[in-house]
Amino acid sequence: MNETTDTMKVEDIEIRLLLEALYHRYHYDFRSYAMSSIRRRLRQAREQLGFATISAMQEGALHDPAMLPHLLGFLTVQVSEMFRDPSYFRAIREKVVPHLQTYPSLKVWIAGCSSGEELYSFVILFREEGLEERTIFYATDINPDALAQAEAGVYDLDRVRLFTENHRLSGGRTSLSDYYQTGYDRCLLDKSLRRNVVFSDHSLVTDQVFGEMQLVSCRNVMIYFDRDLQDRAIGLFKDSLPRYGFLGLGAKETLRFSAHAAAFRDFVREEKIYQRTGS
Repeated sequence: MNETTDTMKVEDIEIRLLLEALYHRYHYDFRSYAMSSIRRRLRQAREQLGFATISAMQEGALHDPAMLPHLLGFLTVQVSEMFRDPSYFRAIREKVVPHLQTYPSLKVWIAGCSSGEELYSFVILFREEGLEERTIFYATDINPDALAQAEAGVYDLDRVRLFTENHRLSGGRTSLSDYYQTGYDRCLLDKSLRRNVVFSDHSLVTDQVFGEMQLVSCRNVMIYFDRDLQDRAIGLFKDSLPRYGFLGLGAKETLRFSAHAAAFRDFVREEKIYQRTGS
């Protein structure tokens, strides 16, 4: 066994021990995340937090709870933008909304909401389509810092040009500038966008279904899960959705190989939007 292979083997042992420590000490479970992704993020964490080894980082995490939010920042994905993949939101607007308009009340679950960009995209879209007043939005994530940022609704001003173009391409009926104020190089979203939003800690790894939803959007989260955890998450979404409810996934995610695939049908195949069947 050469030195590089031996080093990686030791590192993988360190990583698994760290993930076990996080689960038993803080009840955050990353043990079923894809190893390649976890390895890359923990290497970044080790370098930026100033630890010589992952074992040393494990010791720090076990004995210093203040380190946990910093470590979670590396282990959870915080890359998003408003109306990301505009064609997805256009499909929601043109194909899904006409079905949702038939309901007297709606519940929408944004799973893995990160810092809130996708959540606010849905709230704005629903306001433009006349559905906001009858909708409760559930925004969930395992990272408390990300949830706090989502609830604050404050973003760097230099991102607004991209947000605005995405909104236009998604079929936006208004100007995005109607929904925010600017100052000190920051963009503050109008607080009215949060009046029907429930922000909550929820883990797709360990937690259960918490309500019936007409629409679940969980995009670019499951690509970091192994196959068993992907099936668990999809099972949660299946159990959350009534017959004819909708599920939206990320561009690189699919139900094709899931144990729960028979419970859904393609609704807008090219945008990874599925509809719950009666199966």
